[in-house]
Amino acid sequence: MGKLLKAWSLCLCGLTLPAIAGAADYQASPEGQAFIRTMVEDYGFEAGRVERLLSDAQRKQAILDSISRPAEKTMEWHSYRKIFIRPERIAQGQEFMASHADALARAEQEYGVPPEIIAAIIGVETWYGRYLGNYRVLDALATLAFDYPPRSRFFRSELEQFLLMTREQGLDPLALKGSYAGAMGYGQFISSSYRHYAVDFDQDGVADILTNPVDAIGSVANYFSEHHWRAGEPVADRLSQDLPADSRLLTSGLKPSLNVADYRKAGLPVPDSVSDALPARALRLKAESNHEVWLTYRNFYVITRYNHSHLYAMAVHQLSEALKAGGERDEQQTDG
Repeated sequence: MGKLLKAWSLCLCGLTLPAIAGAADYQASPEGQAFIRTMVEDYGFEAGRVERLLSDAQRKQAILDSISRPAEKTMEWHSYRKIFIRPERIAQGQEFMASHADALARAEQEYGVPPEIIAAIIGVETWYGRYLGNYRVLDALATLAFDYPPRSRFFRSELEQFLLMTREQGLDPLALKGSYAGAMGYGQFISSSYRHYAVDFDQDGVADILTNPVDAIGSVANYFSEHHWRAGEPVADRLSQDLPADSRLLTSGLKPSLNVADYRKAGLPVPDSVSDALPARALRLKAESNHEVWLTYRNFYVITRYNHSHLYAMAVHQLSEALKAGGERDEQQTDG
């Protein structure tokens, strides 16, 4: 799993931690005490181990600042797109796909998820493993579990899952790093997703999405499969016709509540290849000087299960299309 990671028992048994400037004393708070009881009574942890972990956890104001202003909620599409649809990210994505062509092909065969979608997720999340996050996962989850009331319940659950995950995988909970929300590895799985969807895709006995791109590829594909990705179905189509901002066809909520037939009846030019019965949702996105109208389908909604944002899903879709186009050009040149 990686020589830098120590087994849970080695890092915690008999550990005496020095006082650390900035420590939040989470273990002494009522919420912290309740958390310790949960880990002891429900999961069989030793109280002293959990207390020592919480005493080491540090409150990070930068984490609270970041979660209060995520790019998906503060940026328009034209600015958000520039972060991800860039020549260097496309070129590096094609290199990633070439380096892991066998694993990507096997993932598509086993899970039905196209290679370019898997690569685009990893590209958007971590720039193909180049940027895995600089926050200790323990600090991120403790800060959000105990100092971020809007989602404290969720993050306390994730902190539980993190301790379970590190125990199961033999990882050092003090060493793992990730995003400000505690997501880890190539595909930035949160702890519960790691436990439920990570797979040992290279069959070496360990499901390692932290340092092993092959396991990450299989795990991302498994995540999509478990969230009902439909092989062969489209993701989204850009339409040539604009819609007014108050159009009833611009439904709220990420899950499609209309179908393609509804949009055809309204006169929108949907491609003939798309079935009338396919669930669909129209998006109106702010471009540089105008608006783009996209008709998104069931598989687009599946992408939003990875990150609950239509901007995120559109970035993944467009990056995947760029990666696919580049691969097709390479094949044509090779055939020629």
